[in-house]
Amino acid sequence: MAQQGIANNNNANNDVVNDRIHLKTTKGERIGSIFIYLFILLFALFCLIPFLMVITVSFTEEKTITLNGYSLFPANWSTAAYRMMFGKNSAVPRSYGVTSTATIVGTFIATLMTFGAGYTLANKQCRYRNGLSLYFYFTMVFSAGLVPWYMVSKGIGAYDNIWALIVPSLMFSPFNMFLVRNFVNGIPDALNESARIDGAGEVRIAFQIYLPLCKPVLATIVLFYAIGYWNNYFNAVMLIFDRKLYPLQMLLFQIQSEIQAMTKLMSGAARMNPPKEAFKMATSVVTMGPIILLYPFLQKYFVKGMVIGAVKG
Repeated sequence: MAQQGIANNNNANNDVVNDRIHLKTTKGERIGSIFIYLFILLFALFCLIPFLMVITVSFTEEKTITLNGYSLFPANWSTAAYRMMFGKNSAVPRSYGVTSTATIVGTFIATLMTFGAGYTLANKQCRYRNGLSLYFYFTMVFSAGLVPWYMVSKGIGAYDNIWALIVPSLMFSPFNMFLVRNFVNGIPDALNESARIDGAGEVRIAFQIYLPLCKPVLATIVLFYAIGYWNNYFNAVMLIFDRKLYPLQMLLFQIQSEIQAMTKLMSGAARMNPPKEAFKMATSVVTMGPIILLYPFLQKYFVKGMVIGAVKG
């Protein structure tokens, strides 16, 4: 009995010691978590400051920028840059529509083509999938050049029309295709085999079974394609001559050049003070806005799609 009592006391003492250690560990973890959260918060603020600076400068009076430079809290506010950009006779809204149309249509078709190619190369029923993979990889290393690209674009009718902003960039990126292929390789083959046993065709298997499972990697390549189409001005420089078809990037660059030329030509009493610096910042706000709004909806899929698509396979 005495031994049993001593054993019980020892067990009780051990439990007390373990509880104290657990409490100390918990407090340490809490303190560490607080420091981690503070570090992340400060880092996020440092990342946010440049965006806030761009927005505030875009609403700053040009004379104030000339005298005091860029500031988060300007002395005088002005909407001159946005009035110039979205004035009564401004072509910016039309260019917004042109760029949005090219981005939506081009991203949709390019994503569909990329998924089809990636699924085909991951499908074991495709006999020459390894050879095709080598063929697509070859295009990542070597390029035919600008002249053949221009001749082919003009030959297929993608010249001085809306398709000139879509079709020349429509050929899917091999990098995106390999992301999709590797992601599809990570899906169990039992799904494909069971669907074939049930009598499903290749198209039905691809779009009713594999397409919903590929949402993470598809969201990733959608973001890649959307950014590429939204920021693309090279196609307009090479293939567009009608000002009504200028995309947003091309038009804003042209307006900025006109403002700089206007500033240089005027002198003395006739010299005006157009919102040159404020217009630059307003241009950044207008062009990066849609992408920033799109990213939060794709963020939960973006990292998963990049990691799984790049590692598996």
